[in-house]
Amino acid sequence: MQIEIIEGVPYKYLKQLQTLHAHVFEGAALPLAKLEGKEGLLCLFMMEDAQMIGFKLGYIHPDRVFYSWLGGVHEGQRGRGIASKLMIRQHEEVQKRGFQKVRTYGRNNRKAMLITNIKHDFNIISTFVDAKGRHKIIFEKSLF
Repeated sequence: MQIEIIEGVPYKYLKQLQTLHAHVFEGAALPLAKLEGKEGLLCLFMMEDAQMIGFKLGYIHPDRVFYSWLGGVHEGQRGRGIASKLMIRQHEEVQKRGFQKVRTYGRNNRKAMLITNIKHDFNIISTFVDAKGRHKIIFEKSLF
């Protein structure tokens, strides 16, 4: 296993990313335009035998905090610590870039990710209901 890091839109890995995203998020699409619209997009991909088995995407939030946006691991690869490895490496990379905090949102129906966030020292700072009526939990972590 190795982690590939891409700054900006990952055109080289786009097809694999979109396929894995659809697998993780019940068929949901990840349009290219959505990726192209993110300032400071940072992509981390866990690769094994030239296949993407996990991903972690983030970008600069308008308030200048690094926002850890999307991530997932192929169902057949879960339980190997891939999400944690990607998270740790993402935090190392954004700290090198001068960010002091990482923020992410979680939903109660994705309990494994909530647990991973807490294990990696994120704090719950608030909650809200999004435009689709879903409850979301806001997590933040200090990098220093």
